[in-house]
Amino acid sequence: MASTQSTARRAPRNVVLSALVSLLLAAGVLAGASPAYAAPSDLCARVGYEAGFRGDALVTAVAVALAESSCDPSATNTYNNTPPSRDRGLWQINDYWHPEVDDACAYDAQCNANAAYEISNGGTNWQPWSTYNAGHHLRHLDEARAAVDRLGHHEPGPAPLVYPAESGRVVSARSADGRLEVFAAGADGIHHAWQTAVNGAWSEWEPLGGPGGAELAIGPNADGRLELFAINGNVFQHRYQLQPSGGWSGWEEFGGGGKDIAVGANADGRLEVFASGPVGVFHKYQTAPNSGWAGWESAGGGPANSRVEIEKAPDGRLEVFALNGDTFQHLYQTAVNGGWSAWEDFGGGGHDLTVDHNQDGRLEVFASGPVGVFHKYQTSATGWSGWESTGGPADAQLTSERSPDGRVEVFAINGSVAQHLWQTGVNAPYGSWESFGTGGTEVTAATNADGRIEVLGTSRAGVFHKWQTGFSSWSEWGWLNTTSGPAVD
Repeated sequence: MASTQSTARRAPRNVVLSALVSLLLAAGVLAGASPAYAAPSDLCARVGYEAGFRGDALVTAVAVALAESSCDPSATNTYNNTPPSRDRGLWQINDYWHPEVDDACAYDAQCNANAAYEISNGGTNWQPWSTYNAGHHLRHLDEARAAVDRLGHHEPGPAPLVYPAESGRVVSARSADGRLEVFAAGADGIHHAWQTAVNGAWSEWEPLGGPGGAELAIGPNADGRLELFAINGNVFQHRYQLQPSGGWSGWEEFGGGGKDIAVGANADGRLEVFASGPVGVFHKYQTAPNSGWAGWESAGGGPANSRVEIEKAPDGRLEVFALNGDTFQHLYQTAVNGGWSAWEDFGGGGHDLTVDHNQDGRLEVFASGPVGVFHKYQTSATGWSGWESTGGPADAQLTSERSPDGRVEVFAINGSVAQHLWQTGVNAPYGSWESFGTGGTEVTAATNADGRIEVLGTSRAGVFHKWQTGFSSWSEWGWLNTTSGPAVD
């Protein structure tokens, strides 16, 4: 992997409402208009409701539209778009990432809302919108709630789902302000770097101490503070942001040692941690959002010394997948925020796994082994396909993320080669594996605030990254900044 320094990239957009509408509002010309058009936000609330958004999802949809376009159906943005493209209409549907939405639809208020409903999976996934990823919609929530209340439709409805981040020896997640943070586990402990601006360049690495040679997991508390977990064979510790996007606590004890960990957020915001060890899988959960923790409990068995990942079903229930060399099993919440099923067989053993979700919410599971990578996907809320071979590198470390248009992309790395494959369309089959670089020891993928995937790969030389510049175009591999970061075996 060649060494290069990252450069600042696309900043979040904020399209200003047209001067004409602003003047009319300031002069009170619209004061006598019908309630549905009393304010620009009322238009977004009305067409959002007609598209199918309900409850908290409708409030979030209006807030995102206010952040994206100020609820101006004619709004267009081209500034800082990479690759060059146009964001169009109320929810600023991009013509590069979503060519299926033509201009006639994009600039029609109701058609734009319908497209936003489909792309966001009914308001449960706003990751394709940069303003949501960067938290810019939060400043518009009061205005959005008022518009939904005026509409008379603030009944219960789904809130956006918070999907777990990949666990491993290198992990990355966005802070509340949209900047990515990355943690990598070296023999001397955990090292940390972060974007100095949203979608931008990276800081130098800083050493944090903590368990050496650890497996890591990271998740957001309900208030937006990230929490990091680190485990090795003897020690389990965690640390957390003291405020959203702010500084961090010191390391605190979290339990005994083990093999691997994963963390996910319940639908009510409580974090839940799973850890594997020689006698199976255990879990521990927050007793209230942003609060303290219950004691460790057995998860009812599970594969010993397994690799563990968590994903979220379309209705908000967490699902846990655990794989060792002989066994692959999973268990799932029987109700949102509820108890857990018994472990069920999910396939044979393997080397590593990654779990992601289609744009329609259905889960996709990939597992590597001595003859390559296989995958299995939900066919319904409770049904699964059989295992299908994809080819790919043998005994690879795996990760996955979603492109801005909702297609799942999978990355695999072993000691000799890095490769990737991606869906040929939204919710569609996959293409063939293509080269992604030379070999390494670990890989993880995260999304920038503008939706572009950023991949971090490790080796005994340090930590590299590579980022998306288009549908199928990527930067070169390089250091995050001027230093390599820790060696990761």
